[in-house]
Amino acid sequence: MNTISININLKKKQYKIYMERGILTSIGKKLRQAYEGRTLVVITDKNVERLYMKELKESFLDNGFKVNVISIEPGEKSKSLDMLKKIYENLCELKIKRKDVIVSLGGGVVGDLSGFAAATYLRGISYVQIPTSLLAQVDSSIGGKVAVDLPWGKNLVGNFYHPDAVFIDPEVLKTLSDRFFSDGMAEVIKYGFIKDKTILEDLNSYKSKEEALNNIENIIYKCCSIKKKLVEEDEKDLGNRMLLNFGHTLGHAVERYYNYSKYSHGEAVSIGMAYITGRTEELSITKEGTYSYMVNILKKYGLPVYIQGVDKNVLVDTIALDKKSSDKNEINLIMIEEAGKSKIRNTKLSEAANFLFPENLIK
Repeated sequence: MNTISININLKKKQYKIYMERGILTSIGKKLRQAYEGRTLVVITDKNVERLYMKELKESFLDNGFKVNVISIEPGEKSKSLDMLKKIYENLCELKIKRKDVIVSLGGGVVGDLSGFAAATYLRGISYVQIPTSLLAQVDSSIGGKVAVDLPWGKNLVGNFYHPDAVFIDPEVLKTLSDRFFSDGMAEVIKYGFIKDKTILEDLNSYKSKEEALNNIENIIYKCCSIKKKLVEEDEKDLGNRMLLNFGHTLGHAVERYYNYSKYSHGEAVSIGMAYITGRTEELSITKEGTYSYMVNILKKYGLPVYIQGVDKNVLVDTIALDKKSSDKNEINLIMIEEAGKSKIRNTKLSEAANFLFPENLIK
């Protein structure tokens, strides 16, 4: 298969997304010209290390790189200031210099943590993204958002810091569990509802996970192309790029409410998308039938659409700290007009609960 590439063109940074089945074994060769003679530090998690570190390291060593590995515990709880401090300690002990390169090998947690470490260590060193989860391949590895969580909320300390390149190998998705395949599908479905209904039509046509995986390059390409356009238009997330936050306001609050242990990111976003769309359809903001269409496709891909027994006041307090809220006690909520068409609505925080917590959905 030929390599598919997408160019990201920003005012002060240009880089490419490369997608090819099996590209993992040739990344060393692709990096040699740009980084010859530099030390590479691969940041990964213990699950991904066991599956893919050996072949990636061989590719780097075969092309003359010195390679070090920092492996963390998998899961959202590792995206913390404590873990970031340990990574800084490792980088210092390894005597990593500004000319050296961090390589992120993993899902969204590893990508966010690695990117933030790269953005801040020595005031910024080069880094490369190799996303290994579907969620990271279609969304979090692209666009330069890097961050860690605080006890009060998700991604509250972060930066915009773009990689030098993104390498996507769809083959690695074959080792994802059903749950984490579904986790990534939540973001894919998000793209379909905010911008491209053909994504939803494709997903509805597939009869199994295997069929979806056989067509995954097309899915990834469509999602990355949407994100490319939005990021190029609005790099700092002040305008239309906010459409990518559909479902995330409530989703992040749900993740935090359960201390990142009950719901994965994609599962929480699925709940967030369903809740707000159920309410906006009731208020005739969303075309009739969109909510049931959304619920059916989310359920088809094993995603939750409902929670029970939460304390609404705790969720509201979490949302008040959300990055999308302003000093005017307002928040930008993303709403669907119909499948494939979305809009941003600036809403008073006092009114946001009316959209996010409809009485007939949360109890």
